[in-house]
Amino acid sequence: MKIALVQTTLAWENPTENRSHLAQKINGFLEEVDLIVLPEMFSSGFTMHPELVAESMAGDTVSWMQHIAHSKKSAVLGSLVIKEEQNYYNRLLFVFPDGNIQTYDKRHLFTLAGEDKVYKAGKDKLIITYKGWKICPLICYDLRFPVFARNVENYDLLIYVANWPKVRINAWDILLKARAVENQCYTLGVNRIGTDFNQLDYTGHSQVVDYLGNFVLEPQETEGVFIVTLDAEKMVETRNKLAFLNDKDTFTLT
Repeated sequence: MKIALVQTTLAWENPTENRSHLAQKINGFLEEVDLIVLPEMFSSGFTMHPELVAESMAGDTVSWMQHIAHSKKSAVLGSLVIKEEQNYYNRLLFVFPDGNIQTYDKRHLFTLAGEDKVYKAGKDKLIITYKGWKICPLICYDLRFPVFARNVENYDLLIYVANWPKVRINAWDILLKARAVENQCYTLGVNRIGTDFNQLDYTGHSQVVDYLGNFVLEPQETEGVFIVTLDAEKMVETRNKLAFLNDKDTFTLT
């Protein structure tokens, strides 16, 4: 699978500007890819004022994602603020090239920033089947909670989209490697760069780690689109040889 990781600055609470900027980035590469991954809350930055930027599932940003997916013949993944039945969600969308959508609402809300006070938490884990791959997409703070991410579904690719600040970037690097090794899967993280309205600095470190903890793409600190190709056959071969997942604990989440 060929994947494009889009690491960029984000205009604060300005979906129109962010869509335009991201479209330039996406349309600027000519390679055909299977999946385009955008950061967490890519249309607004990590805002605690959802009422200023929230959209419906029939809104402009969702339509924009569908247009990009259709025009690039690639799935598009990222999270944005969605309002539904008077609740706000930090919702990840996986948009297929044909326009169909699967969603995941962030389960672990970032209490340090008060995300739990203004957004409603999701409950259900999402496993997407796409081009023969099983993909588990999660959002930022979810990275700190390995039980929810545990590979009980035999997925192949774990993806985190984030607004993870520089002050804690060492944890981001460590935990992405840990999730890759413990789940014997490719693990991909896409983070933003720049400075947000709250004067938090972001250095990116978007990266891809393989099932043995080796870098496929080392942490990046510049704005850009980074393209990687992942090999499922080698991963399956390694899993069969080192069948660590066969010894995993069983549990039930509540």
